[in-house]
Amino acid sequence: TLRKPISQSSMADWASKNLNMHTQGIFRRRISISNMLSWNGGSIKKPMLITSNRTIKKEACEMFKLVQSYMGDRQTRMDRNHVALVTVTKCWSMQGLRDELYIQLIRQTTDNMCYRSLAWGWELMAISLAFFSPSPKFQSYLEGYIYRHLDSDENIAQRIKELVDLKNKKITKSRKKRKQNTEDEGLPISTYAKYCYRKLQKVAVTGGKKGLRKPTVEEITHARNAIVTPSLFGSSLEEIMLRQQDMYPGNKLPWVQTQLSQQVLALGGEQTEGIFRIPGDIDEVNALKLQVDQWRIPSSLSDPNIPASLLKLWYRELEEPVIPQQFYKECISNYENPDAAVAVVQLLPELNRLVLCYLIHFLQIFAQPSNVGRTKMDVNNLAMVMAPNCLRCQSDDPRVIFENTRKEMSFLRMLIVHLDTSFIKGLV
Repeated sequence: TLRKPISQSSMADWASKNLNMHTQGIFRRRISISNMLSWNGGSIKKPMLITSNRTIKKEACEMFKLVQSYMGDRQTRMDRNHVALVTVTKCWSMQGLRDELYIQLIRQTTDNMCYRSLAWGWELMAISLAFFSPSPKFQSYLEGYIYRHLDSDENIAQRIKELVDLKNKKITKSRKKRKQNTEDEGLPISTYAKYCYRKLQKVAVTGGKKGLRKPTVEEITHARNAIVTPSLFGSSLEEIMLRQQDMYPGNKLPWVQTQLSQQVLALGGEQTEGIFRIPGDIDEVNALKLQVDQWRIPSSLSDPNIPASLLKLWYRELEEPVIPQQFYKECISNYENPDAAVAVVQLLPELNRLVLCYLIHFLQIFAQPSNVGRTKMDVNNLAMVMAPNCLRCQSDDPRVIFENTRKEMSFLRMLIVHLDTSFIKGLV
C-alpha cells in the first residue's frame, strides 16, 4: 500500500528554502524555481542544492555532466554502464552528493522532450536507489516527485507533444534542433516510478549498499535488470515463487531459502560457534547475494557465516514478513502458550506456513544439545536472532517495541521447541 506523500505546496516550500538559486545573463538575474527544476541542455556552474563544502561544489558540476551523458544528452566516450558506475561510486563514497544527484535527476526528467532521455534519467534514479538513500530531509521531496509519476504515462506523452510543438514554433532555421523522440522507447515511465517508489521505501530503512568494496559494473547491471525482473531479495514470497516457476516448476519452497539453508549445513554451520550471531564479512555477503540472484551458488564458499548472514537478510528483506502482519497480534498474545502458538501456524496461508515450517525445522537442527555445545547458540539465542526476521512490530513507540521484542522471541522459541516439522524433510 502506497502512502500519500507531502503536498505540492510543501514541495514548493522545500525547494524555495533549499535550492541554490542560479542566475543568468549579464545582469545575473535569478532563474525561477520552475526553470531551475526543468530539463537543461547546458552545463551548470554551481550545485543545485545549497552547500558550503568546496569539494561538493566542484563534484556537483561534474556530476551533472555525467547525468547528461547517461541520459544521452551529452556526448561521451564512456559506455552508459561505466557512466552509471562513476556516478554511483561518487555518491556512494561521498554522502553529501547523494541529494544533489537526486535533485539533478528530478530536474533532467522534468519537461524533457526526448522520451528516451527521460526514460534513461528514471533508469539512473532506479539504479542509484539500489546503492544509497537520500537524506531524511530530502526523502519526502523525492517521494513526492516519484508519487506524481505513478500513473502519468498519458500526461507525459501529452506534455512532450506540447513542448515539442512550442519549441518548433520558436526555433529558427539557423539554430540547431535537438533530436526529438516522442515515441515510447522501452518501459513506460510509470513502471520506473513504481519501482523507484518501492525501492525508496526500502532503502530508507536498510540504508543501501554496505561494506568497504566500491560498487561494480556487475552490481550496476544487476540494479538495472531488477527494474523489470524482481530480485529474489526484497520481493514478496508470491513474486519469488512466480519468478522461479520456469526453472524449478515442481518446487514448493523458494529456491533461495532451501539452497542457502543447505549451504550453511554443508559448510558445518551446525558446529560453528556463534552461527547466526556472528555476521559474515559484509563484502563477501554482498558478492554472494549477487550470485544467488542469478541462480548461482559458488563452489568456493568456505565460511558458513556468509550464507547464514545472507539467509537472515533474505528473511528480513521479504516485502511482507514470513508471518504476515494480520497474524502479528495473535503471535504476541500467545507467546507463552505452546498449543496456541502452534495453532497460529496452521492459520497461515499455505506458502507462508511451508516457509515458516522449513525455517523452524532448520533451527531445530541447531537446537539439538549435541550442536549447542559447539555453537553456544541454544534455543533462546536462536529465537533472539531470528525473531526480528519473522515478525515485524508496526509501532513507533519505543516502549511497545521493547515489550513486543520479548514476546516475539518467546513466540519463536515456542515454535522451535513444540512445532512438529517432520513433514518438511525432503521437501524442496
